Amino acid sequence: MSRLSDPTGMRVNRRPKFVSIDSKTVRDTSISYRALGLLGYLLDQKEGWQVRSDQLSKGEGREGRGAVRTALRQLAEHGYYRLERRRLRNGKCVMGTAISEYPIEQWIQDHEIFSTASDPAVPVVEQEDGTFLVEYPDGTFGSDGFEPDPPLGEEEPPADPEPEDDEESAAAAEEPPAEPEKPADRPRRTRRTPEQKAADDEKKAAEKKRKDEEKAALDKAAEAVAKWWWDDAEKHLGKYVGRTNGYMAMRGMVTKALEAGYTQRQCADALRHARKHLPSAQQWQTALGVVTNHIIPSQPTGRIPYSDKATWGDHSDAPTSTPGDNPAPTADDSDNATFGVIARP
Repeated sequence: MSRLSDPTGMRVNRRPKFVSIDSKTVRDTSISYRALGLLGYLLDQKEGWQVRSDQLSKGEGREGRGAVRTALRQLAEHGYYRLERRRLRNGKCVMGTAISEYPIEQWIQDHEIFSTASDPAVPVVEQEDGTFLVEYPDGTFGSDGFEPDPPLGEEEPPADPEPEDDEESAAAAEEPPAEPEKPADRPRRTRRTPEQKAADDEKKAAEKKRKDEEKAALDKAAEAVAKWWWDDAEKHLGKYVGRTNGYMAMRGMVTKALEAGYTQRQCADALRHARKHLPSAQQWQTALGVVTNHIIPSQPTGRIPYSDKATWGDHSDAPTSTPGDNPAPTADDSDNATFGVIARP
């Protein structure tokens, strides 16, 4: 385990009481001499040192930045090095690196999991005792591969008590000393078997195929509506003279409407209602609202449609008095009216 003096600095995984590189690491033929030399240089740095490829490539006799990055990538693949995204106990997230004198199998497994993600950094979470646990995509936590710190110092053994003659002391002396309790191992994430990996790959492939088929069906439906409207609009509205990508923009509007749950018929009716080769966003939204009965269509003149009932009232209503009516109509002659010509003086 390595406690940080700098939250963004390098963590070094060294074996207790060892300063030089492990002999097995020196003889590891899976990494190049370039990577081995860079590993030795990094291990010679103190805790909290910043690993930066541009700085490592500077200086006489140093290789370029690309060569340094290639060596770091090789060390990461074989469990000697990794980039970490650390969530500290104070809630902050920082980037840092970790390096080991010897290959860590857990780091190799973690590299296989996180190297294919958009963010290849391994997410680790700081614990109350200053250690870190890896947070996996499924929400579980596992060991970060660091060994626990060695004890700060050996306690001096207590002085031997003077022997006592009683039987109880003799029996206690014959009992073997109790073994110290071993700290519980932190959970380690088991590596996936080839069968599990094949099953996961098959599941991902099936999901990708399903999404591709859905997208192909959506594109086909949008193309059918867009092509129909473009031909119909040219017949009734004339040739399109707008921007050059007008057809693709209109097709994109139809695609988004289909994704939102509108049908091909509703999209076609909305385009016909908008009466534009390429409606604006507001015109398109309004037209969709009209064809789905969410919006009352407005009149071209802004007038309210004519209605007999609104103008004259219900036929069962009693007629109101108008100029020229008889002064006292009876129930039998309520429909009688006096007609004549108004004579000018």
